[in-house]
Amino acid sequence: MRLIKAILLLFLVVNLVSCISRKEMAYFYESEKTLDSLTLFDLEQVERSQLRIKANDQLNILVSSSENPAAVSSFNLPVASVGNILDGDMQPTGQPKLQTYLVDQKGTISFPVLGEIDVEGMTRNELRLYMERELAKYIKKPMVNVRLANFQISVLGEVLKPGTFPLSDEYISLPKALGLAGDLTIYGRRDNVLVLREEADGIKKVYLDLTDNEIVNSPYYYLQQNDVVYVEPNGPQRQSASYNRNASIYISIASVLVSLAVLISR
Repeated sequence: MRLIKAILLLFLVVNLVSCISRKEMAYFYESEKTLDSLTLFDLEQVERSQLRIKANDQLNILVSSSENPAAVSSFNLPVASVGNILDGDMQPTGQPKLQTYLVDQKGTISFPVLGEIDVEGMTRNELRLYMERELAKYIKKPMVNVRLANFQISVLGEVLKPGTFPLSDEYISLPKALGLAGDLTIYGRRDNVLVLREEADGIKKVYLDLTDNEIVNSPYYYLQQNDVVYVEPNGPQRQSASYNRNASIYISIASVLVSLAVLISR
């Protein structure tokens, strides 16, 4: 009888320990708590950071003019053919691809006629306005379109589909990035998601709490090119990694022995 009571007590304790609060699982949880001194940023002062051009970025830059379309040809790179080489001939397999300008380690690109342009630290709009102003010396009413050709983010850890995702949309939030990766698994920590970001002075590491409603005010809520998001496994998942692979067998044997002991005690 004592053995049965002990088993029931153990079962009750396990169920109580395994209970998870809404705060631990829900995203953007509303709470009355205030941020303590360990907060990595001041939510009242921060503004959404704009995407800025960095070294090793690849830029698509297209120049056009409604006044004189023929004059812009010397300012645009030739379109590259996309295809497979079969029997010495290029066989097209898709749409032609625009060539890109690679931002070198000095933060510059070499542009036709305009020469070397220092683009690092500029937003796309700032670069567009600068180029339209400079090109107006050669073309009537130039229009410049600038896009980042190699925008991608990586999502790793406890998500359904980890990987690296190339994106055409240059403004992506952390929840949307996690959505691309299939969302967190039940074993992922929602209160300690790591974002790694390459900046001029090195790699920045910031931990974000998805269960905190104030996360939308973080400068890291919107991701930048080449950001890496890592979802840490929770405590039970880390512990399960250290379990003996034969633990389930041992538990089954122990269960049979307990059952036999109960029958014999009767």
